[in-house]
Amino acid sequence: MTTLKYKVITSKTQYKEYSNALEELIFSGSKDRNTKDEIALLTLLIEKWDAEHNTFDELNPIQLLQSLMEDHNMKAKDLAELLDHSKGYVSDILNYKKGLSKDVIRKLAEYYKVSQEAFNRPYKLTVPENSHLRNASVMNTAKKMNDNKALAYL
Repeated sequence: MTTLKYKVITSKTQYKEYSNALEELIFSGSKDRNTKDEIALLTLLIEKWDAEHNTFDELNPIQLLQSLMEDHNMKAKDLAELLDHSKGYVSDILNYKKGLSKDVIRKLAEYYKVSQEAFNRPYKLTVPENSHLRNASVMNTAKKMNDNKALAYL
C-alpha cells in the first residue's frame, strides 16, 4: 500500500509545512495538471484547518493585525511601507487612535491572505478629545442618520 503525500492537517507544524509547500508550488510556475491538482488539494486542506482553528472572531481588527505582523516578523515601519502611509498614521492605527480605511483593509486582506471581513469589524478607538473621561473611547462604526437629518445637510 502506498503512503499518501498529503493528509488532513492535525498540527500547527504540519500546517506550516503545507503552507510552505503550497507557496513553492504556486511560485514554481509549473502549469501541468498534477501541479494544479496538488495546489487545489493543499488549498483545501489549509482552508479546512483555518476554518476549524480560526480565532479571528476573538480578536478585534487591531489585535489581529498585530498578531499577523508578529507572525510575519513585521515592524510598524514595514507596515507603513506596505500600506504606503506614514509611520505616524500606522502608529495611530496600532494605538487605536485611527480606524482602518477601506483602502487599508483591502491591502491588509490581500497581503495577509485573509478575508476583508476580518479587518472590517467594529472596535473601540481612543479619542484624545475625550481622554479626561473615564472611558475615552468610541466605536469605529458608521453612524446612521435618518432621512430628515440627511436632507438638512443638503
